[in-house]
Amino acid sequence: MSAQAFEFDGPHGYRLAGRLELPDGQPRGWAILAHCFTCGKDSLAASRVARALAAHGIGVLRFDFAGLGNSGGSFADTTFAADVDDLVAAGNAMTSDGKPPSILVGHSLGGAAVLMAAGQMPGIRAVATLAAPFDTRHVLHQFAPQSLETIEAHGEAEVLLAGRPFVVRKSFVDDLACHNLESRIAGLRIPLLVLHSPLDSTVGIENAARIFAAAKHPKSFISLDNADHLLTRRADADYAAAMISTWASRYLIS
Repeated sequence: MSAQAFEFDGPHGYRLAGRLELPDGQPRGWAILAHCFTCGKDSLAASRVARALAAHGIGVLRFDFAGLGNSGGSFADTTFAADVDDLVAAGNAMTSDGKPPSILVGHSLGGAAVLMAAGQMPGIRAVATLAAPFDTRHVLHQFAPQSLETIEAHGEAEVLLAGRPFVVRKSFVDDLACHNLESRIAGLRIPLLVLHSPLDSTVGIENAARIFAAAKHPKSFISLDNADHLLTRRADADYAAAMISTWASRYLIS
């Protein structure tokens, strides 16, 4: 396997930085992987799942959403809607480069993003979510109550997320309430694979149940058993990737 940089223009004037994970030989097809909230393309989950999918013959683009990692922009200016736009731009860039994606994979809030983006990307034939929330506002559970109060009163606040400080503005919080994920899932009309751990203490398993209930067939659910939310054990990331690869095999476009 090998990897190469893949940069493209985002929809809001920023250059977005990605990495293509390439299998040995001709790829069976192409996928885009959306990372979790504030995580970046080089998080353990994103990098391990992408590499494991490449080991199964699927070329994968993982990229930093605007304001994170090596991508341009400021995190303070981003919204969930902007992340969805970034995904659509990534698909267009891959298609223009002769690598049309047919599979979207999203981790945590990235899972919600791929569910929202899929309907805007005509070439997508299937979607897989890992530890995704059913409601985009779920991410606010990671915010201290006093931080949300400061954002409401002053328009922004520095918030500690996963031990790192981020400036979060009211525009981000308000945007989270603008997305009806349930109706988007119900209207998806393409195969959906939901992967979730029953022991996930960050995004509870009930989120997977609600996503699955909202979706139309064909849909599938795989329990990730003892995995944690961030898939920090390599074996869990490898297992998830193997399941996605097998399930996705009939939907790939090489």
